[in-house]
Amino acid sequence: MIPLFTSQQVRAADSFAINKLGMSGIMLMENAAISIKNSIFAKFPHIKNNNIFGIVCGKGNNGGDGFALARQLLIDGFNVIVISLGKEIELKGDALINYKILTKMIKDYSDSTLVNYKSLRTLDKLKKCDVIVDALLGTGSKGELREPYNSIVKKLNKLNKIKIAIDVPTGLSLENANGTTIFNADLTVTLAELKTGLFYEKGYANSGKIEKGSIGIGEKYFDSLKVTEYLIEPEDALIGLPKKEKNIEKYSAGKVLIIAGSGNMPGAAIFTTNACMISGTGACFLAYPESVKVVPQKKLNSAIVLAYNDNKKEYLSSENIEKLTSKINWADVIAIGPGLGREKETIDAVREILKRNPKKKFVIDADAIFALGNSFYKKINLQNKILTPHHKEFADLLGINIKNLKQNILKYGKLFVKQSKTMLVLKGAPTIIFSPNGDVFINTTGNSGMAKFGTGDVLTGIISAFIAQNKQIESSIIAAVYIHSLAADIAIKKETEFGLTPEKLTNNITKTIRFLRNSFV
Repeated sequence: MIPLFTSQQVRAADSFAINKLGMSGIMLMENAAISIKNSIFAKFPHIKNNNIFGIVCGKGNNGGDGFALARQLLIDGFNVIVISLGKEIELKGDALINYKILTKMIKDYSDSTLVNYKSLRTLDKLKKCDVIVDALLGTGSKGELREPYNSIVKKLNKLNKIKIAIDVPTGLSLENANGTTIFNADLTVTLAELKTGLFYEKGYANSGKIEKGSIGIGEKYFDSLKVTEYLIEPEDALIGLPKKEKNIEKYSAGKVLIIAGSGNMPGAAIFTTNACMISGTGACFLAYPESVKVVPQKKLNSAIVLAYNDNKKEYLSSENIEKLTSKINWADVIAIGPGLGREKETIDAVREILKRNPKKKFVIDADAIFALGNSFYKKINLQNKILTPHHKEFADLLGINIKNLKQNILKYGKLFVKQSKTMLVLKGAPTIIFSPNGDVFINTTGNSGMAKFGTGDVLTGIISAFIAQNKQIESSIIAAVYIHSLAADIAIKKETEFGLTPEKLTNNITKTIRFLRNSFV
């Protein structure tokens, strides 16, 4: 796991360095500038000395980092165009020191310039630049951008240049990974440590490649801090991968019952079941309406259809529960929801099944999540249950607007699992896993081709299979989420994200597991 830190924790590192280690602020700024420069050239090795850097500096320490970076680039033979939003009289501290040094130094470089911002027209000087560096605000920024920052960021985003953000893209609030106008970076060099807000929602969309820059204090300080948010690494997926013992047999290799599908939506059940089987489950039954059972039977790879009498309704109802009870008791894990439909009889059946089986492990998805709505989820025991909603399903479950959810996803997710004692797999870009113990795991794999019908059903199948084999819920979920998205990344290497389908995703699961094993074992 890669630990993630809050902006408050990282800002406190400056105070630690100055007050405990005796380092000066100007020294920290110099270390940051060198680290930023090195990260830029590591990410973009094709940048040559004839390329021009445009650096837009704010009035605080983020701007000071920009001034220091400009000086480092001049030393290395690059030309820079620096635009400062603050005049000398408006700057203070270490930022002022670096501004004064740069003002004197740049006079010896005839093709470089430092100018004060007057209006949006000042930014026209950046048109001849090849690289644009955002050094406007930094981690202290909260809320929506005010003028002139809002207009400046909008204009910078229109420039077709390589874009670098120092510490955090201007306009992004790290507290909730939101913002209306945000600098759209190709690379963000975040200083001292990785910050949670860069890796989800607007941070994920606007930060580009994220690299950790150094201020020169090492990692011991951060090792002592309490952390509850993490990035998932490939090694974590490998740890959660089920182990196949030599003396294993089909019933000890995981038993899964999948209650999914209906006459109107057979595909979801097929995707879930096939993904479950190809993910190593030894025995799997798909509970499905008898009147239309021929549909999944033709497309299932190896699972068995457990047909229940639906009286030609083509969906689940409460009268089918007794038929399913013995298999529910038999199963290590029950996956319920994909493609079930939202008829009242089906909703009642789902609720009754969950109420009757408080100690069984359930993966609850799609229409079964809908059945938990109207606060029904508060009336049942959700321990040993895993919920896998996408954002809209989760917002509906909570009874809030999706816009409100996106304003503070981590807050809502943490509160939900704390109250319900369940595991929450919030599907999205990226998928975020919430544990009842307060830990949050952010996935680091996946691509835009996954935004398609059926990919979530595949994930439900993988999660169910891994838990059935492992018996460990959290590590199994982490492995399943990572492998599911990595399979999508591997799939598009031979084509594009446009052609990714649930079938291709499923077919890549075993290839992905082999890739992980070959890479890390």
